[in-house]
Amino acid sequence: MSLGFTPTYVAPDRLWRLAAVVAMAMADAAEEVAGLGMGKLRFKWPNDIVVAAPGAPAGVRKLAGLLGESEGVGTPDVRAVVGIGTNVDWPRAQFPAELADSMTSLHDIGGRSVVADELLEAFLIRLEARVISLREGHFDVATWHSRQITTGRTVRVEMPDGSEIVSKAVGVDGTTGALLIEDAASDSGERELLAGEVTHVRLAGVTP
Repeated sequence: MSLGFTPTYVAPDRLWRLAAVVAMAMADAAEEVAGLGMGKLRFKWPNDIVVAAPGAPAGVRKLAGLLGESEGVGTPDVRAVVGIGTNVDWPRAQFPAELADSMTSLHDIGGRSVVADELLEAFLIRLEARVISLREGHFDVATWHSRQITTGRTVRVEMPDGSEIVSKAVGVDGTTGALLIEDAASDSGERELLAGEVTHVRLAGVTP
């Protein structure tokens, strides 16, 4: 689905939080509807919802992906769209062979059928609450941090110029939305990478 916003209540450099609240609402709803434990679903910075899966490439499989676009940023007529695609009631036996090792579905994770309409209703209820909170100036940094599967993992970051950075991800910045990686050359020992500055991020062990 694609969700439209007129986010005049979000500062231009905080628009990334729209995708973040969409991801958190989906993770919360999916865990409830599929009967999963709280915290089972994780985020792979910057825009994937995954689940830990021993034996899979880098130990994770992708459940959902997000993509955000905006226009009029910094003007009274700012518009934003966040698209999200989630694999719901898809049995593993029907996965495309070339993607079976890297993808998953709620049916696959929970071992039972999941009704898409039930997931949608649960998601929209949670999204409404999170958007209202965002309007009031609050962002659930703690949950966003706790679901990050990249934290503490070695990542391979592809830059637009074709270069590659291999480093340990030490966290995410709740203000800028940036991925924080170790950088011995920096005075702070860390480097901040914004989503728009990179081409792709992979957990160590994932082949291109």
